[in-house]
Amino acid sequence: QGLLIEFGGGLVEPGGSLRLSCAGVDFAVNQYGAGWFRQAPGKQREAVGCITTYGASTYFDDSVNGRFTISADNAKKLRYLQMNDLKPEDTGVYYCASRNIIIEDCDAAIRYNKWGQGSKVTVSA
Repeated sequence: QGLLIEFGGGLVEPGGSLRLSCAGVDFAVNQYGAGWFRQAPGKQREAVGCITTYGASTYFDDSVNGRFTISADNAKKLRYLQMNDLKPEDTGVYYCASRNIIIEDCDAAIRYNKWGQGSKVTVSA
């Protein structure tokens, strides 16, 4: 039960920024563990970043560490993936994932039971 809806993808030039948003249809995703995964053309899905329930810990792939952050808007019950200094290799379909209790290994897709529909991000000049 529970659906995730994500939005905010698009086309951006290298060096630009985008923010992806993730909303739970009937639950407060801002209170859940959450992860962002991406699938680049011709590649397997990979974890980009994640946060455990209650925000105790976060993880970011080395390729995005220092450029991407995860945050929440408790009033709007949203999770965000802020992506700065985007590079062409960041291009892909980004998926938001969530589960109520995640206390470790938040970068493992198998931990999640709710997935968004995917948002396409294209970084190109």
